[in-house]
Amino acid sequence: MANLVKRPIVIQDLIAHATYISLDNLDASDRFLHAAEATFQRIAELPNIGRLSGFSNLAIAQIRQYPIKGFNKYIIFYQIHPETVEVIRVLHGAQNLEFILDNDQIS
Repeated sequence: MANLVKRPIVIQDLIAHATYISLDNLDASDRFLHAAEATFQRIAELPNIGRLSGFSNLAIAQIRQYPIKGFNKYIIFYQIHPETVEVIRVLHGAQNLEFILDNDQIS
């Protein structure tokens, strides 16, 4: 299993999404957070499970993406490094994904 590292903004993403979900259903918000953590572990176990994003900007084209199980509109974006898997963002599919990731200055 690869060592999983989350960028600090990932925690902010999770809190924002969970807060939004909780406006309609507090239990679903809890399920979302548990599903996100379970999906992070799955990615750590099988880093190549996500598909390449294929964004047009070459700087972010190699980022992988994988949906949160049970919350498929929420997507985990990550990069595979030799010793680690780095979670970059957790975004909702309706967001302007390429724009957000491009502006995060991912290296």
